[in-house]
Order: sequence, then structure tokens, then C-alpha cells
Amino acid sequence: MRWEGVHTALVTPFTGGELDLTSYRALCERQLRAGIHGLVACGTTGETPTLSEPEWDRLVQAAVQVSAGSVPVTAGVGTNNTASTLDRIRRAQQLGADAGLLVMPYYNKPSPDGLRAHVAACAAPGLPLVLYHVPGRTGQRVPALLLAELSQTPGVVAIKEATGDLGYANELLANTPISVLSGDDGTFFPLMALGGCGVISVISDLAPAATVALYQAAKTGDLCAARELHFGLLPVIDWLFHTTSPGPAKAALAAAGFCANELRLPLVPLTTPVPDFVVDAVEA
Repeated sequence: MRWEGVHTALVTPFTGGELDLTSYRALCERQLRAGIHGLVACGTTGETPTLSEPEWDRLVQAAVQVSAGSVPVTAGVGTNNTASTLDRIRRAQQLGADAGLLVMPYYNKPSPDGLRAHVAACAAPGLPLVLYHVPGRTGQRVPALLLAELSQTPGVVAIKEATGDLGYANELLANTPISVLSGDDGTFFPLMALGGCGVISVISDLAPAATVALYQAAKTGDLCAARELHFGLLPVIDWLFHTTSPGPAKAALAAAGFCANELRLPLVPLTTPVPDFVVDAVEA
């Protein structure tokens, strides 16, 4: 499988502190109707650090069931503990996920040899892996050449590159043959112009059809249409990340009636009104 297109990093709806699987399934179905190319369950946008292991299982299982094989489901499997990551990888396989999103270990900041050993160990069970490079969350910026080397580990099928640094992307794209997906909505279109293959997206939680249209325009070389879509979405993207994600995304979805504006501590919901231009961007 070639990992490309728009893969939506799903929010995790809560109601009264509990999972709201009814809203979650409806959000997944809405994404599929809009033509997205993949669902990403239990990533950063899904508030994974606050989920219990049974909750993690239920969310991955629900995404797999709703997709029913129509698009790949990627499960956020990464932790900063190789043993617990391997446990999630094996559970993701049992639940029917198509790939695992493997964040670079955070907080303990492993050496290059540690990163090599971690990725090799996580690839061993056989679940295809998408390496997730997001220094703003992990506190460690992996050199582009080292990330390219890690991407050559058998079983690694793609990279989610979330620095938003196009200079870094240049070096990475020049040194890896596998798919590089943007993890930064604001630079998704420029990354595709450099040879990127798509995006693991937050803006597509709100506007999946517009995000797919941007991808298609960029893929087919219709740069005028892609630029227009990019600049049309950019103010909404900027607002989505004006404070810690997924707070703004959940507030916008709540304003449109798709889920409750509820997060788990240590994140707290936005208390300021969602701007009209953001509400207007949320697709039915």
C-alpha cells in the first residue's frame, strides 16, 4: 500500500468524563462520506495520554468497524516505553488496524542508537509503522538524515513530518524513498509541492472535503486551485493551533453540534467563542 492522501487525526469525544462512542462513530462516518483516505485513531489529537488501555482498544476497534476496510486505519501506538509500545502494537494488530503511528519517544530523549533499537523492536511484530516526528511534543528534533535512516527499517511504510520546517523537509525528502506525510496543516500544500504524499490532518476534522480537494489539486498539479484552497483554509488552521490542540478543534466541532466541548485534564476546553469564520468552515 502506498501511504498517501488525507488521513484525519480524529478527536476523541467525551461526555461527562466518559468516551462518547456514538459521536466518535458519527465523526468517522462523516469523514468517510467526505472522501478522506484514512482514519487515525488515538493520535495526539485524540488525547491519547489521557486514555485508559480499554478506552484505547474501544476507539481503535470502533474506527476499524466503521471503516470496514474502505480506508486504512492507523492507530497511535507510540509511547516512551518500548515495552508498552509493543503491547499496543500487538493489540492494534488484534483489533484489525492497518498501521501504527509511532511517535519518537518523548521525555527520555534516546540517543541515535536508542532510536534505532526502538524502531527495530517496534517493527518486529509486523504491523506497518508510520514514524511520527513532532519535536514540539517530544522535545527532541531528530536530524533529517537519521530520520531517513530510521525510515529504511523493514516494516516502516511512511513518515509523518510535523516540524513545519520546509528546509528540514527538503533534506528528508531527498534522502528517503518512502511516503512523507505532513503533520502540519499549515505547510501541507508546500510539502506536497516538494514531493510529499499527503497529510495526517487536524483541519480535516472540520473540513474534510475541502482538505481532500486541496490534496487532489496539489497531486494533479493544479497549483492555482491548490493555492486558493490553501489560503482559504489557512486562517482556520492558524486559529486551530493558536492554543494547544485539540482544544480549538473540539470547540469548533462542538459549536457545529458534532460533539461536546469537553477535554480531559490537564487540557481544558476553550471558553472563548469560536469565531464565525471557523464555524462557517465546518462542513455538514
